[in-house]
Amino acid sequence: MPSPALRLLLRRLALLMGAYALLRLGFYLTNYAAFREATAGQVLLAFWHGGRFDAAALLLLNVPFILFSLVPAAGRGWQKLLRALYLLLNAPGLALNLIDTQYFKFIGRRTSNELFTITADIERQAGQLAGQYWFLFVPFLLLLGLLWYFYPLGTEAGTAPVPRRSVARQLLEFALVAGLTVLGIRGGLQLKPLRTGHAFMQTPPVLGHVALNSTFTFLKSLGYQPLERREFFATAAEARAAVAARPPAPRPGAPRDNVVVLLVESFASEYTGIENGGPGYTPFFDSLATKGLFFREHYANGRRSIEALPAVLAGLPSLLESPFITSNFQTDELHGLGELLGRQGYATSVFHGAQNGTMGFNTFSGIAGVQQYYGLNEYPGAEKSPDFDGHWGIADEPYLQYFAHELSKQKQPFFSTLFTLTSHEPFQVPAQYEGRFPTGTLPIHGVIGYTDFALRQFFKTAARQPWYKHTLFIILADHTSQTDRPGYQNTLGSYKTPLLLFHPGRALPPADVHRITQQADVPATIVDYLGVPADRQLLPFGYSVFDAGTTGRAFFLSGSSLFLVHRDFVTELTTDDKVRLYPYQTHFLPATPLDNPDPQKVQQYGNELKAAAQLFTDGLLNNAFYK
Repeated sequence: MPSPALRLLLRRLALLMGAYALLRLGFYLTNYAAFREATAGQVLLAFWHGGRFDAAALLLLNVPFILFSLVPAAGRGWQKLLRALYLLLNAPGLALNLIDTQYFKFIGRRTSNELFTITADIERQAGQLAGQYWFLFVPFLLLLGLLWYFYPLGTEAGTAPVPRRSVARQLLEFALVAGLTVLGIRGGLQLKPLRTGHAFMQTPPVLGHVALNSTFTFLKSLGYQPLERREFFATAAEARAAVAARPPAPRPGAPRDNVVVLLVESFASEYTGIENGGPGYTPFFDSLATKGLFFREHYANGRRSIEALPAVLAGLPSLLESPFITSNFQTDELHGLGELLGRQGYATSVFHGAQNGTMGFNTFSGIAGVQQYYGLNEYPGAEKSPDFDGHWGIADEPYLQYFAHELSKQKQPFFSTLFTLTSHEPFQVPAQYEGRFPTGTLPIHGVIGYTDFALRQFFKTAARQPWYKHTLFIILADHTSQTDRPGYQNTLGSYKTPLLLFHPGRALPPADVHRITQQADVPATIVDYLGVPADRQLLPFGYSVFDAGTTGRAFFLSGSSLFLVHRDFVTELTTDDKVRLYPYQTHFLPATPLDNPDPQKVQQYGNELKAAAQLFTDGLLNNAFYK
């Protein structure tokens, strides 16, 4: 018969399991739009699977509590100390899961160790975030109070003598608890310990986010986790052939134009009018899109700002759970646009009006060969400027004006990238423009209207500059954000963003605006347009949008599965290397794959996706992207 201490321990852990079941329900309800296509039975099964992840996370988090619970001391004072330890250890887990009820809406995944990799950014925004999400303190304090109130102290805690047990029995009980704890942490007797990817081996895979809990994903991401090799092809040459890399050939007579990339924060397709057949929140962008090459089947390679810059500047899609910028592989050989164009005499720069060092953008700009980085420190007045928004940095309208004038100081030809920031939480329109833009149905809508206005003002100013007529403008988004259109509330829709190429001084080469495009196509497109020799220093994942020999493609990672988007099908490579095929429809992915897909397409697209996965992991592990 188990000892009183062991019975108490089991009851206390069961209380935590109940709390995590409530947290999972809260997560599901607040993010219902992401899971709306799942049936009630599938959702219940995800909740059932979630118990395994809850047990693993709670056992790992509570190892000190479990050990001290087995100490043969029955006094009430000791039990109160144990309760304090219990609450102290589990409060961060409750907080993480509550935070993810809101954070998931922006990044489309559970929280990982990114909280540590962008610690300085979080510290600067702590006050703003606390004010924005104050309501999360209510369920946090309520849950903590319930754990304190229902925590079993036990009638034997200081009120009844504890029967003496033999040393052998105590050791046996300790060994049993230790063994079961280890077994629970690893998730069972299977060959490999429980991993995040195991949650997505269900239908539809998006329910993996429901089965998981944020404590598990955070703890699993701590420390160095070796990247698993994907060994589908015997050699890199075979993988390159299967991935169908198509580096652009130098074009005689190509223009030596300036290039400006405008990377617009959270500028999702669902906010535009041109992509949705009616009024949106981007009237200027919609009008500009009619004057350039507007690609209607464009997708972001990631769901976080920190994942956008490697794709846009180096053609590196985000196929790793942790961002490349903060990974252990950031010192790998990488040839970015800054280097490729710098060798041709281009002045290269990156502008971002946030604190220098935010998300490591300044560091990565240097890795990509960019010569100059302009952050908040370089802006006149910096944080003391009246243009400082009090949260992230310089508001979009004044910063874009500053950008236009700074470009006039650059030696031509130049290549410059600007990353905007206002269309980010707390979605605050500058005071002088309050009430000017349609507020819409989501907090972000009014701010998108302001950013669109800032773009309009930028182009008015740029049009008066001597470099304007000799400049290719590329406008795209870093990722999607808040959503209220059901047609976008699916795996594919959560990556749907616009892409526009606009040149005020010359006709652009012909291109199919219905081809599939991605952020990682930007380097190949610029190299192709300018006729710059890349000398095998372009990664094999992106295509030039002017490449008439392909219909394009896009890669992204979602729920531990890799996805490949083609114009006819979307291919999924699951964490256990199964290949699934879905019919392609703009920004819509069905909840379930095709039952009887074309075997030839499964093999062709499956091999293409497997080859990309192998080249990506081998490139990182062997520092061999270009070999």
